[in-house]
This record gives sequence, C-alpha cells and structure tokens, in this order.
Amino acid sequence: MDLEQYVAVAIGFFKTESWTIQVFVIVFVSLLFDWVQKRLLRKLHKNLEKTKNYWDDTLIEAAQRPITALIWILGLSFAAEIVQAQSEAVVFEAIEPIREVGVIVCLVWFLVRFIRIAEHNIVRRKMQAGEPFDRTTADAIAKLLRISVIITAALVILQTLGYSISGVLAFGGIGGIAVGYAAKDLLANFFGGFTIYMDRPFDVGDWVRSPDRQIEGTVEKIGWRVTCIRTFDKRPLYVPNSVFTTISVENPSRMTNRRIYETIGIRYDDVGKMAVVVEDVKNMLKEHEEIDAGQTLIVNFNEFAPSSLDFFVYTFTKTTNWIKFHEIKQDVMLKIINIVESHGAECAFPTSTIHLAADSSPEQA
Repeated sequence: MDLEQYVAVAIGFFKTESWTIQVFVIVFVSLLFDWVQKRLLRKLHKNLEKTKNYWDDTLIEAAQRPITALIWILGLSFAAEIVQAQSEAVVFEAIEPIREVGVIVCLVWFLVRFIRIAEHNIVRRKMQAGEPFDRTTADAIAKLLRISVIITAALVILQTLGYSISGVLAFGGIGGIAVGYAAKDLLANFFGGFTIYMDRPFDVGDWVRSPDRQIEGTVEKIGWRVTCIRTFDKRPLYVPNSVFTTISVENPSRMTNRRIYETIGIRYDDVGKMAVVVEDVKNMLKEHEEIDAGQTLIVNFNEFAPSSLDFFVYTFTKTTNWIKFHEIKQDVMLKIINIVESHGAECAFPTSTIHLAADSSPEQA
C-alpha cells in the first residue's frame, strides 16, 4: 500500500470518528466550565458573606445549582445535535424544544431559590438584630412570588412548545367551572388562607383559641390549605383555613394586660377590721411596681357569704407573659394574706356554729 492509500484511509477514519471526538470535547468542556464556575462562585460567596449587604450573597447562593444544570443542559444538547447529524435518528428532533424548556426551568429554579433564600436571610437578619418584623407577611409575599413565577413559567413553556396561550386560557375559563365545583373545598381553604393573610387575626407564633371549637395552641405555620397549631400538650393540630371564616377566634397574645380577679373572705368575727384591710390592700396594689395603675383597680367589700365576709380584688398586671403573670399574682396574694394577718384578722373557711338554748340540759341537747 503506497502513501496515497494510507492518507486516504486516515482521512476516511478521521471523517468516520470525528463526531465522537467532537462529542468528547463538548462533554469535557462542559465538565471544565462546571468545575471552574463552582470554584469561582464558592469563593465569591465566602467573600460576599462578610459584607453587610445580604442581597449579593443571596444572588450567588441561589445561582450555584441552576448554573450547573444550565451548563450541562446546553453541553449535552449540543453533543446530541452532533450525534443527530451523524445518525439522523428521529428521536433527536426533540433536542431543540428540550433545550429551550431546560433553559426556562433553570431560570425558574434560580428565581424560586432566590425568593426562598432571600426570605430566610431577611428573617434571620431581623431576628439577630432584634428589629420588629412581620413574619406572616414575609411568608405570604414569598409564597405569592413563587406561585407567580411558576405560573408564568408554565405559560412560557406552553408557548415555547407551540401551544396557544390564549387557547389554554380560554379552555381554563370554560373548565374552571367544573374544576371549581369539584375542588370547592380546596378553593374554600385557599381563600380562607388568603383571608387570614389579609385580615391578620393571628400571626405565626401567636397563642390562639376558639370558643366555638376545641382549638387552642400556638400558631406554627399558616399554609394555603391548612394552618398548623401546636397545642399545649405539644401535638400538631391541622385546621383547614376555611374553618377560620366561620368561627370566632380569640388571640390572647395581643392582650395589653392580664387580669387578676380574686375573692378573699375573712371571718365574721373580723367585721370591724374589714374597712382598714380593704384600704391597705388597695394602697398595696397602687404601689406595686408590676400592677398597671392606669387600668381599672377595684378593691371592695361586696358580699355576706355563708361562712365569710368577702371582698374582691380586680386589677391588671403590666406584663402579658403567662409565667411572669403567675409570679406577680402569687406575690399579690401573699401580700394580701400578710395584710389580713397584720390587722389580727384571719381568712375564713367553711364553718358551722351551733347555738344551744340557755335552759336546755346536756341530755336534751
């Protein structure tokens, strides 16, 4: 075999195997780009975390995984086009729409991650700084943004695949009646959740209870379908949002004060000491540092009970904290007992007195 034949064979072999080399080069370049961008973004993210602005590191963190997916989608699609040119298989005709849909999905993935990470960073920064913020509003806005992004992306994908958006919307309008009737409970819960976000009867972390239902606990999560309430025995209670549109909800977390309302009885033998005891108790409450003197404060003798002379205490504490309230109430009650005893009186308890006639004998008694 002469030199010309060797050259011809080499050229033929190169033409036959060149597409394999091209595919290998594209995959290798994709791998190289992915490795480089991961190192660059990881290093950039560490540097940006040291700054006070959290939007830049949020952007980098949200973009890391979608960029990796985008690089491989583009690289593999180009490699598939080379294989298509060589094999002319019909299946490879789907490469172009798959690539376009993949690019849209990567963009949506980035936006959804950005919204979620931004929400987390905002809440964390606010809590660390001790600044007031509305966690329920932040959660609602984040959910609405994510839903808007996903719905918009779905319409764009349909348009990319050749479907008419106007036709889809028209079909949705016609079928919406049937779907709405079939999913009326789901829609009722959705609009119930929307009402909660708008009217704000409670927020995440609030203690709520309903006099109409056996619902009481701390709001743990407000979803679009159900609200999770952690009861005081630590059990999760999942309440459909539509329930809150038909029941009364009490929110003790928003009370301005806590009330002390107690009745104290002294013996009938201490009737002459009632006035001074009532006056001293009232003065004690006015001077107590944990009692809100700006609220209603009443201490009055009000009842001739069967075994005692009763006066009542009606006042409000400055705190709304449940544990601290009971500590204050204990202190107030102990001071009332000390005042009663300091005047030589005693707190009454149920007793019975038997009166015997003066001329009756013990046997007759």
